[in-house]
Amino acid sequence: MMITESTVRSLVEEKLEDTDMFIVSVKVLPGNKIRVYVDAVEGLNVKDCVSVSRHIEGNLDREVEDYELEVSSPGLTEPFQHPLQYKKNVGRTVKVVTADGNVFKGELVAFEMDKITLQPEKKKKKEEVEPLIFPLNEIKEAKTVISFK
Repeated sequence: MMITESTVRSLVEEKLEDTDMFIVSVKVLPGNKIRVYVDAVEGLNVKDCVSVSRHIEGNLDREVEDYELEVSSPGLTEPFQHPLQYKKNVGRTVKVVTADGNVFKGELVAFEMDKITLQPEKKKKKEEVEPLIFPLNEIKEAKTVISFK
């Protein structure tokens, strides 16, 4: 019996039901290396990851099929893969690359399930800059910009 992504995904969905946590990605790599990335709108802690990990381990039998399991949140520098990652990052500076290759940087000021609003950075002090609206299906990549101020 092979461990499949759909099996692992089902177990994670079961565990996350009725929480603010969500699946970012599930991968089963060669050698049964299972990588699960979860996140939460209100923030994720180590206890949350351990709880998901234990739920998966409690439902997979190492005697039948051995595996390696990693459950964590996606790194800060990773591109967003789930719409709720936009919601979580409202108020932060993000970089957006559109489907046509244009790059925008600014504060993520609003999120709706199908679009985001970005307040671009001002180039000059007194410049008026209108917020930009991006449908999610026109975003090729978006990620949080880390700044050390």
